[in-house]
Amino acid sequence: MIEPLIHVQNLVQRIGGQEILRGLNLDLFPGETLVLLGKSGGGKSVFLRHLIGLMRPVSGSIVFEGSEITTLKERELEPIRRKIGMLFQDGALFDSMNVFDNVAFPLRERGEHDPAVVREKVARSLAMVNMTGHEHKMPVNLSGGMRKRVALARAIISPPDVILYDEPTAGLDPIVSDSINRLIRRLQSQLRVTSLVVTHDMVSCNRVADRVALLHEGRIHFLGTTQQLRDAQDPIIRDFVDGRSGETVY
Repeated sequence: MIEPLIHVQNLVQRIGGQEILRGLNLDLFPGETLVLLGKSGGGKSVFLRHLIGLMRPVSGSIVFEGSEITTLKERELEPIRRKIGMLFQDGALFDSMNVFDNVAFPLRERGEHDPAVVREKVARSLAMVNMTGHEHKMPVNLSGGMRKRVALARAIISPPDVILYDEPTAGLDPIVSDSINRLIRRLQSQLRVTSLVVTHDMVSCNRVADRVALLHEGRIHFLGTTQQLRDAQDPIIRDFVDGRSGETVY
């Protein structure tokens, strides 16, 4: 039996007295793309931040490659973070740096100062996301889709074991969204990377997911394939998949 790369058990988080995560359980297996669906403000991004140690749970366990990470100190988390690439919802580029320096930032932070090595790795990362030739542009001069591609190049500059995507198609038109979806699948194949994609975009889900989880009221309400999701008759699932509002959901 394949061991999960990330094993999350009974994760609980409260913010301002509100319980956001209420005993969340989820496994992420090597090489797969798992899509985490859920309504806006339902705790999906909060969950991602736990996986890279930016938030500590009230209780529960997160095991990454066999090691419990919820109890690690900041310095002890650094080797874990090197294995995890994160694409934040807004890209989180440094507005004062051009594309080249944004992508090179993680290398330099980790002590790589050889200009030839930095140039080679930045060029390779930008090529993988189809952004070659934009090295000297500033973030303000990039479209939304281009900003996300640059942020993704930065996330893969040191090939990670896992890439976490926080709403990768949010705010993008359908054509640009499709290009991002194709990029997610291509990187999974090229880098043999494990991906967790947080979204409420059903089109994106159907394009990239190997498995799908639905987060509802702080717990995983559904876990299965996209076909099983489409076939499900559970009213909570149907309301989400069909985009219907109701008294108690979405």
